[in-house]
Order: sequence, then structure tokens, then C-alpha cells
Amino acid sequence: MKSGVYFIGAGPGDPDLLTVKAYKILQQADVILYADSLVPKQIFKDVKPTAELIPTGNKTLEIIVPLMIEKVKQNLTVVRLQSGDLCLYSAIYEQMIQLAEADIPFELIPGISAYQAAAAKISAELTIPELVQTIILTRVSGSASPMPEKEELKGLASHQASLCLYLAARHVHKAQKDLLEYYSADTPVAVCYRVGWEDEKILIVPLTQMAKATEENNLIRTTMYIISPALKKLSDYEFRSKLYHPSHQHLFRPK
Repeated sequence: MKSGVYFIGAGPGDPDLLTVKAYKILQQADVILYADSLVPKQIFKDVKPTAELIPTGNKTLEIIVPLMIEKVKQNLTVVRLQSGDLCLYSAIYEQMIQLAEADIPFELIPGISAYQAAAAKISAELTIPELVQTIILTRVSGSASPMPEKEELKGLASHQASLCLYLAARHVHKAQKDLLEYYSADTPVAVCYRVGWEDEKILIVPLTQMAKATEENNLIRTTMYIISPALKKLSDYEFRSKLYHPSHQHLFRPK
């Protein structure tokens, strides 16, 4: 394997949800920098005994990036292990810019996002024909990452799509209030805590109970919400996809 930096999405927590490619790279890595509060130790069970594991929860970018550059220049294979999937809230954009400026090769290996793992755990398809066909992945404004005004939660809620809300537990009362302006009070919400970890907890409650369920269970960090009419009981649906309907013809199933 070539020396360089491999950004890997570790998934939500379950080591079995690593991609095969991610698993193979981790087995060969010389240095692994990981977000220690978000990546469980089980992920490292098959790494090389000589692999250097470097937690980064207490480090800034000014330390992390030069460290990766230094290790690559020593002809070592470096993994930057992120939780979930790299395309969502992973803060790798600025890391890639600095690596490119230093002429350090890097590659991205995607991972499973928490919303995908949670939907699978509760046996949900978030796009039901004639009910909802759009998934919105978003968060609420925070001090470190304010939201663009055009992407405020209230505006996104107006679409009444399947909405996956990250990083919102500390602002759950305001989030619930904004959502209720457009979603019906009985819209199901999956409150998902540490999906894929040993202490995982998933509660499905009406939208009006979203904040209460969060507080009663002390779900402050690592909590994601899925708000969607698609979370109703399977028996409540009368919809059917046209894709496998006998009346639907296409290239591989002509009339």
C-alpha cells in the first residue's frame, strides 16, 4: 500500500459496518489518528501490533495536519479515522487543503452514516412511494458551526420530507418547536443515541415527545433524530412501488 493519508469513515460505531476496503487499510496502517470520543476501541481489534494509535480529541488542526505530513514523509501509511461518513460533518475539507498544499497524497474511503444504520435497525425505508421521496440531512446552528440562514431548520421542515437531524440534542426544544410548524404532532421521530455502540438506544416517539424523550433519557451527546411519516407502522401503508408491479414495463421486463 502506498504511503499517504487515507481518510476513512468508521461508520457509526459497529466495527462490522466498516467497508471491506476500510478494514483492509486499517489492517496495514502504520499510524492511525482517530477521534477518540466518537470511534470505539473495537474498531482497532485487527490493526498491526506495531500500529501507532493517536487520539485527536484534545488536538487542534495545527497539531494534527503537520503530524500526518511528518509521518507520510517518513514513508508511513497514515489513516485519519473519522466517525460516520466523511461527507457529513467530518471537518476534513480544511485538512485536505493543507495536505494538497504540502503535496501529500490522500484518498477518501466512505463509511456508513448514523442515519443509515439507524434506519436499518428500526426496519425503515425513508422513501415510501406517494408518501415521501426526499431525505434531508441537516443539523441545527451551533457556536462552532453556524447554519447558513437559507438552511435554517424551519425552512427545511416546510418540505415535510424524511428529515435526519444531527447535532441537535442540546437544542431539542427549539428544534421540536420549529418542526411542529410543518409536521403533524403525531409524526414519528426516531431518537437515536450512539447508534452501533454497545449502549445504543433508539426510541420512537411522536414529534410532541421528542424533547421529553431526550431529556428523560439524558441523551445529551451523539444523538441523531429521524423525523418522517415513513416511520409509521408497516401495516399503515397502502402504497406500492411501481418498480416491481406486474403492470410496469421496462428494458429488462418488456411487455
